[in-house]
Amino acid sequence: MPGVRLARMSDEVRLRDVEQTDLEVFFEQEHDPEAVRRSKFAPRDREIFMTHWATKVLGDPTVFVQTVTVDGEPAGNVVAWWEQDERFIGYWLGRRYWGRGVGTKALTLFLRREKTRPLYADPFAENTGSVRLLEKCGFQQTGTVRHGEHEHTMLVLRDL
Repeated sequence: MPGVRLARMSDEVRLRDVEQTDLEVFFEQEHDPEAVRRSKFAPRDREIFMTHWATKVLGDPTVFVQTVTVDGEPAGNVVAWWEQDERFIGYWLGRRYWGRGVGTKALTLFLRREKTRPLYADPFAENTGSVRLLEKCGFQQTGTVRHGEHEHTMLVLRDL
């Protein structure tokens, strides 16, 4: 239509340290029904969620976590942690940021800061968007693992 300008987000993706107010955003994102379906990750109640973040994520100096922002607004998070002697990576983005390249930009920025290699990821096998995102960022499939009833794709990043 002539004379109508459509608002468009610039999708300026950045990483920053997690702020306390981000946890409310992350909690809501974890409870999104479509995200739960795709990830096969059971959402936690508020107290368990907040305790997990306070002790196992923010309270653990070996965990590296960053808030993903899009145009200054919290859009999700990326985190790296140790499981025995293997370093894993995970991420969670709000649904409104899916399919816009935000995950690729955020993970690329994160991997410049997280230097540990090899680096592992194991998304739910049917979450093809997550598997593709990791592959775009250089991860290679090495097999599958089971978490409970669900098969997950094991991927590894050996070098950038």
